[in-house]
Amino acid sequence: MAPQLHHNPPFRAEHLGSLLRTDALLDVKTAFEKGQASQADLDTVEKKDIKDVVQLQKELGYPALSDGEYCRHMFWGSFFPGLDGFEEVNDIDADVFRPYAPDVAAFLEAGHKPGESVICTGKIKHVGSTYVDQFKYLASLVAPEEVKNLKLTLAAPNWYHLRYKEGKAYPKDVYASDDEYFGDIAKAYQDELQILYDAGCRNIQFDDPNLAYFCSDKMLDGWKADSLNVNTADEVFQKYIKLYNDLLSKRPADFHIGVHICRGNFVGSRHFSEGGYDRIATQLFKELNVDTYYLEYDTPRAGGFEPLKELPTHKNVILGVVTSKFPELEDKEEMKKRVQDAAKFIAEGNNISVEAALNQVGVSPQCGFASHREGNAIDRNGMINKLKLVRDIANDIWPGQL
Repeated sequence: MAPQLHHNPPFRAEHLGSLLRTDALLDVKTAFEKGQASQADLDTVEKKDIKDVVQLQKELGYPALSDGEYCRHMFWGSFFPGLDGFEEVNDIDADVFRPYAPDVAAFLEAGHKPGESVICTGKIKHVGSTYVDQFKYLASLVAPEEVKNLKLTLAAPNWYHLRYKEGKAYPKDVYASDDEYFGDIAKAYQDELQILYDAGCRNIQFDDPNLAYFCSDKMLDGWKADSLNVNTADEVFQKYIKLYNDLLSKRPADFHIGVHICRGNFVGSRHFSEGGYDRIATQLFKELNVDTYYLEYDTPRAGGFEPLKELPTHKNVILGVVTSKFPELEDKEEMKKRVQDAAKFIAEGNNISVEAALNQVGVSPQCGFASHREGNAIDRNGMINKLKLVRDIANDIWPGQL
């Protein structure tokens, strides 16, 4: 049977999962970390704020409701620390990192060690979901028929591989090769996805800045100059595609899977890399077995729409033409034109009409509003205005569609 285009999810208007936290939530998280608030105090505020932000999303017309990632410190959450075989390290030697990995480079240039570090110390095994209870609470806030629309975001499976230098991602006496290491990561994600599916989850978005880093000339130059590397950047990119395909190989047909690709989104609206999708487009769109691509497209750093000619007719693209980094509002008519321009390239690549191509398209902000819990350089009203704009763009292009 030929692959089918997946709809609802994704929806014509989407956001990328993370939303600005309230001051009350930020305060209680800080107090909890200092031992000045209890777990019960934290849970109470988290649940209240999640309930409130779900209601806000409903009012703004977003079916793919998220919990705002309110239980997380960073967008990648708790998946890796929750596995046997990984360990969080507070004081890690900066020499273990690839200094040219864009987010690592940004930290080092600022005189800081890279953020939260999780390293492989032994055989990797899934020992229980750190997300399923959060998903169940989110599901309890909506009608049963809405549960399938809820969106849960997951960390990229390659996140703790690209960051570390060759030979530093895992102990050689534990895994003899990348293939062995990735094999156990794939199994761990299979277990996680099955648990979430059994709980009613039908809509997953992987957040993967690493894939966009392979569009960065600066990173690729650093890769070539690193004598430790035994694989080319292209070979590693191909390994990452295979890793995704392996971990998704057992997913049910009604489990919508998307991948969000951006160039970084840190405190104060910082990005980490630049470069269009051109050099990865064929593998990304034709070989990666996902249903939907959520792509950064708000500034020239993401390049043009030409790579979308590689998008097959059975896959969706959500165009992140509205920035989540700053409060200035884009011109709605200009954004509508950009969506039409993108659809023309999809149409050209598949020899179909622009109208048919638009059936594969939706719109969103280019990234989350708070990939780090402190959030971007935008306030709550600014975030709401951005979400309203995205919804208005979608309503104009696809009237009457979710």
